[in-house]
Amino acid sequence: MADPIFAERRLAEVYDPLDPDRSDLDVYAAMAREFGAHSVLDIGCGTGTFACLLAHQDLDVTAVDPAAASLEVARTKPGADRVRWLHGYAVDLPPLQVDLATMTANVAQVFLTDEDWASTLLAAHAALRPGGRLVFETRDPTAKAWLEWNHERSHKHTMIPGVGEVETWVDLIDVSGDLVSFRWTFVFTSDGTRLTSDSTLRFRRRDEVAASLAGAGYLVSEVRQAPDRPGREMVFIAQRPE
Repeated sequence: MADPIFAERRLAEVYDPLDPDRSDLDVYAAMAREFGAHSVLDIGCGTGTFACLLAHQDLDVTAVDPAAASLEVARTKPGADRVRWLHGYAVDLPPLQVDLATMTANVAQVFLTDEDWASTLLAAHAALRPGGRLVFETRDPTAKAWLEWNHERSHKHTMIPGVGEVETWVDLIDVSGDLVSFRWTFVFTSDGTRLTSDSTLRFRRRDEVAASLAGAGYLVSEVRQAPDRPGREMVFIAQRPE
């Protein structure tokens, strides 16, 4: 099931205003152009920012996400009428033959078990045309990003038009091997409502990710650094063989 931060309507509606700088998506849009993609599958599309960005570039976009509240927000955005929105998981997709499949914003880390991760990779593989590419990012565990997930570094107040002030912060809950759990807290000043969202992410090593891709039938063509977070995130480019 989707975490409350994506599935709770009130949180989904403030997701974008709380994190308005999505310049991190520009590199993925650039890769769509680099690879000459005409059709894209956006896995874990969330509130649809990337899908709509691609639609504005005249690409044929299919976007899938398990959080209905996030999709409701996505459908209100400019360009949303040019995207095919699907509620569900990658394993639920209808037959597709796209040029490019993407998982942005560390979506690849939400798959905690080897079985769920493998089934997602296989579903993306089936949705790609021969020669199509899968592109996704995942945090490098050696950078230990979770050490910054605390109240001191994350606490802020954001004024959102039509909503009012929202106070937010994140707390690290647990680190068990490659699983990291944390809790976001949201306080809506207008009525004092306090909502929380617990999440767990899996931090896979580069060799683990590469092995999982090979096991799903991909050829790993390149691993790049995330331009805005060098040394902290790996961007995998894998290809379905011709």
